[in-house]
Amino acid sequence: MRACGLLLHPTSLPTGELGAAAHRFVDFLGAAGQRFWQMLPVGPTGYGDSPYSALSAFAGNPALVSRDRLVEEGLLPDEAAKAPRQAWLRVAHERFRLRGRRAELTSFCESEHDWLEDYALYQAIKRAHGEVQWTRWPALLRDRNPHAIASARKELADEIEQVRFEQYRFHLDWQELRRTCAAARVRLIGDVPIFVAHDSADVWTHRELFRLHDDGEPEVVAGVPPDYFSTTGQRWGNPLYRWRRMRRDGYAWWVARFRAALTRFDAVRLDHFIGFARYWEIPADEPTAVRGRWMKGPGAHFFGVVRNALGELPFIAEDLGAVTPAVTRLRRRFHFPGTRILQFAFGTDPQATLFKPHNYEHAVVAYTGTHDNDTTVGWFRNSSTNSERRAALHYLASQEEIHWAMIRAVYQSVAELVVVPVQDILGLGSEARMNRPGVPLGNWTWRMAEGALTPDLADRLRALSATYERLPTAPEPLPAHAELFS
Repeated sequence: MRACGLLLHPTSLPTGELGAAAHRFVDFLGAAGQRFWQMLPVGPTGYGDSPYSALSAFAGNPALVSRDRLVEEGLLPDEAAKAPRQAWLRVAHERFRLRGRRAELTSFCESEHDWLEDYALYQAIKRAHGEVQWTRWPALLRDRNPHAIASARKELADEIEQVRFEQYRFHLDWQELRRTCAAARVRLIGDVPIFVAHDSADVWTHRELFRLHDDGEPEVVAGVPPDYFSTTGQRWGNPLYRWRRMRRDGYAWWVARFRAALTRFDAVRLDHFIGFARYWEIPADEPTAVRGRWMKGPGAHFFGVVRNALGELPFIAEDLGAVTPAVTRLRRRFHFPGTRILQFAFGTDPQATLFKPHNYEHAVVAYTGTHDNDTTVGWFRNSSTNSERRAALHYLASQEEIHWAMIRAVYQSVAELVVVPVQDILGLGSEARMNRPGVPLGNWTWRMAEGALTPDLADRLRALSATYERLPTAPEPLPAHAELFS
């Protein structure tokens, strides 16, 4: 399979929602000969609005609920739609209740009961306590005392119902988007971070699965060791798993997590795939990642159990960083395509040669850059050395604008799938960057201008897809998700 797609998080759509703009984007993908839409995680975000620090590994982000659809259904007056999100979601819920549509919500709640009830309670308690993290709640609620939990369910029943409604509306909008994608023969790629946020419903509900002290605070946290990028490494702060405990029940939480992800998406990117082979363990009281140690990850046994439960796994391995032979063996054993980033090909990265398109293997997904990179135009303008720019220009040997030269280079490669951030096809600079790693605030806010994706742009992408045989042919059905990368 040779295919191509675009990377755009739904919050970067002109409206930032799963409404009409999302469906127009799918139409653009189809017109441009793109088979895939890749997103970042779509869970409810907490502090800093990072999709990689979600309040739940299962829930959807209510910030993506479509206002337009609620207005169309008569659940939201036009004037209420201009209010803050939480306010208009409450107005919509009240109208929903008055219309006697409770049975629809009940059916959804029953089907998602395994995660939804704990998440709704977590959110209700969190809102009642000024959004502070769960380790700062009253001890009985923090520790899930049965009597305290029963009382909270009763006292916060209305707020719990509000959270259920928000998840129900996200589900409806998502299902509508899936139908549009199916009609356009576009497949969705999601993102599953290996670690979850400490302040999340998952950690509060399943404390036994994480390395925590009695008060719920982490014993050890995740990160990566010092390298040529950082002399102190990166201390991410996510709690680490009790992998042996998870193994005893067949990694049930993970199986449920992947099953939920594959209900929403046709394939998923495994963020920090390296961590499944080995991970960097940092004592929680250490301010940096320097005093950590490598620990063995769950490895092949984990993916074997998951595959037995779910069938062949349509996973993309984000295998960037300290890639050891064990990481590569693990990826290849389960036929997961790896990741190649063209921006890394021209600097001082020790693996730079592997990121040059002429060295790609077939089983990779190639990107000009990702959400953590500067845009291609921004990267080229702001490269730390002239030698990096000269190396890129020499390698590309193109008279095209730098972003189109980079796009063409990955399209020409043997990579089975090429995914390009929308910012790059638009030729935008650093002002359109999605994330600056290590900078806690000001990320994840970029939005595309209305009308930016023009018919001429679709034609140019489609022509490029046709030239390098990435254009889907009319009679060719898209494969089932388990065969996406076979």
